[in-house]
Amino acid sequence: MQLRISPSMRSITISSSNGVVDSMKVRVAPPHTHPPPPSRHVSYRTLFRAVLALAFFLPFVFILTAVVTLEGVNNCSSLDCLGRRLGPRFLGKRGDDSTRLVKDLYDILNEVSFGELQVGLKLPESFVEFLSEMKNNQYDAKTFAIRLKATMEHMDREVKRARLAEQLHKYYAASAIPKGIHCFSLRLTDEYSSNAHARKQLPPPELLPLLSDNSYQHFVLASDNILAASVVVTSAVRSSSKPDKIVFHLFPNLKKVVFLDDDVVVQHDLSHLWEINLTGKVNGAVETCKGKDKWVMSKRFRTYFNFSHPLIAKNLDPNECAWAYGMNIFDLAAWRRTNIKETYHFWLKENLKSNLTLWKFGTLPPALIAFRGHVHAIDPSWHMLGLGYQEKTDLDSVRKAAVIHFNGQCKPWLGIGYKHLQPFWTKHVNYSNDFIRNCHILEPQ
Repeated sequence: MQLRISPSMRSITISSSNGVVDSMKVRVAPPHTHPPPPSRHVSYRTLFRAVLALAFFLPFVFILTAVVTLEGVNNCSSLDCLGRRLGPRFLGKRGDDSTRLVKDLYDILNEVSFGELQVGLKLPESFVEFLSEMKNNQYDAKTFAIRLKATMEHMDREVKRARLAEQLHKYYAASAIPKGIHCFSLRLTDEYSSNAHARKQLPPPELLPLLSDNSYQHFVLASDNILAASVVVTSAVRSSSKPDKIVFHLFPNLKKVVFLDDDVVVQHDLSHLWEINLTGKVNGAVETCKGKDKWVMSKRFRTYFNFSHPLIAKNLDPNECAWAYGMNIFDLAAWRRTNIKETYHFWLKENLKSNLTLWKFGTLPPALIAFRGHVHAIDPSWHMLGLGYQEKTDLDSVRKAAVIHFNGQCKPWLGIGYKHLQPFWTKHVNYSNDFIRNCHILEPQ
């Protein structure tokens, strides 16, 4: 069989092998005529274009197949698998393989998370060591997941152990009395016993009426740290616009007092505290559940109480806002009309019954319960907290605050105190005093 196409492509001649007997011609319609009806025959031009496309395309198929084989990522034994491998590459999309890999890895990790780990498993101590172990041993995906889980759990235990050790060391450092302050107390005690003038009545008889005069500004300070107490008193007097109106003591029948902790420093006049209307509430305090410092000012009841205990879960709201102890205005007249004292003692007894599991250590948690419904929020600028545990405290905010509070373990009179915050406290210590000099209580450099 032979096929001949005329140069004008208007006729096609088909003949048998002898070229004579079975010869026939097929005429092609001239241009500008109606198109012929559909035919099953394929035109020469279409065939030519198809051959041309295959000639261009097949080398790329060969190259891609070779690359896949050489890369070692194609373990397929079927056309379907090969199509799934090569399809995204032809289309310029490579995300399917990575997405499938992540999903497979997630499934393996999820499976391993519920399994038990081998006891006494030797684990790497660093990320570099972990990678080296994976590379040298050529673990499969499941073994990798098991080792990863074991390593992360081991490191998590180490971090918790280190944090506990840090807290214990800080606790011991904070609770221990520095040599200088211990010496200071002993020398003052010796002075009191040997010097009659040091044992004179305080206050003198002519000033006794001032202890119950509500026209004065009465401060309450409870402390066993003489040096710290002296800083509180000195800073309060220096900052006051009416220093002759200030009275420090344990209080008799008064209407309103301001309570100051012994680890605070007064920086601005507090006279206006007595003018704040507490709207019938007992306790004027700064709320600690909102503020710029998300670490210090993010305290709610869940921070202090054990809500896994049924007694706590039944009576308290974990989202209730906490407030600050250390600089508080107390309306004593309003206090006497409440059962705050009875509530406080009740919860102390309940905590003892529960083996001290209701809340974290400290005096604030039971006070949070006892004063519920009796707290009036005051402006945060009156009382800035966290100087004893927030090293990155904003210094501009410290300078602007009326009272700064070194609550936490890093007290300014201790070696573990933050050096850049200590000057706010030490500037109120009289380092020229003989007792302080003789006990080598030196001003920090």
